[in-house]
Amino acid sequence: EGPFDIVILPIPYEMTTSYREGTEFGPEACINASAQVEINDNLLESDLPCGFKIHTSKPWDNDVSNLKEALVSITNFSTPWMNGEQFPIILGGEHGLLLPLIEAVKEHPSINQELQKLTIVQIDAHADLRDELNGEKFSHGTVIRRVLEKGVGNIIQIGIRTYSSEEKNIIDSDERINTWFAKDLLKINHNNSNWDLMINEIKNIDGPVWLSFDVDGLDGSLVPATGTPVPGGLSYWGAIEIIESLFSASNNEIIGADVNEISTSRETNLTEFSAALIATKILACHISTKIQ
Repeated sequence: EGPFDIVILPIPYEMTTSYREGTEFGPEACINASAQVEINDNLLESDLPCGFKIHTSKPWDNDVSNLKEALVSITNFSTPWMNGEQFPIILGGEHGLLLPLIEAVKEHPSINQELQKLTIVQIDAHADLRDELNGEKFSHGTVIRRVLEKGVGNIIQIGIRTYSSEEKNIIDSDERINTWFAKDLLKINHNNSNWDLMINEIKNIDGPVWLSFDVDGLDGSLVPATGTPVPGGLSYWGAIEIIESLFSASNNEIIGADVNEISTSRETNLTEFSAALIATKILACHISTKIQ
């Protein structure tokens, strides 16, 4: 098989959840929900996949004995797909998977071991900048702090609305981090220009970009089963505008994306369906940049 244009990588990783569990079932639930997503997209003249070859890999094998082994295993699982020959979309368990993904991204020809070239666009309710959470340094709540320590050049955070004083101090002091807080983006003010400023910033990113979309960046009503749903988040249309703006920009190169903290519940399929819509929009946007 192959070569492929796009690869979907399910990574059912869950080892440090701090509130509600279930992200290990998220990727499969998202793939199942994607069967209900329309294959027509407003950016494309024909239905998905528009002649592009999409491969959904076997899920990452989560039969690991400890956290360190899991992180190494995720890097090894994802590295073959980071060679620039296909566009990877990772469907995740918990956000901690971003660290081993970024370790793998070092192999991408546009990065070539120099992570300072990379901008991560992080859509999230949480800053994820703690030094440790519940005694664990490699947690979903510390992952952005850890990728900065790896040498990532810039982080643009969008939709943040719950953070500790420790995290706020880092946001204020580290020049590599630019945070768009949900209350500033989404406040009920008809003269609110912050949203346009944020869109303008992501349209002007230069160089390689990784999009990390934690589904709890969406308003909690859209993702009720995610581990820590938070009110006051992005609307669906807000998320779509961010993704479309990022991909339509002229000076960046989006080298991959992850959609993480997907979960499911008996009461509703909405969380995995919301995630499937986001992943499909990322897919369609990537294809639209290749067709032009």
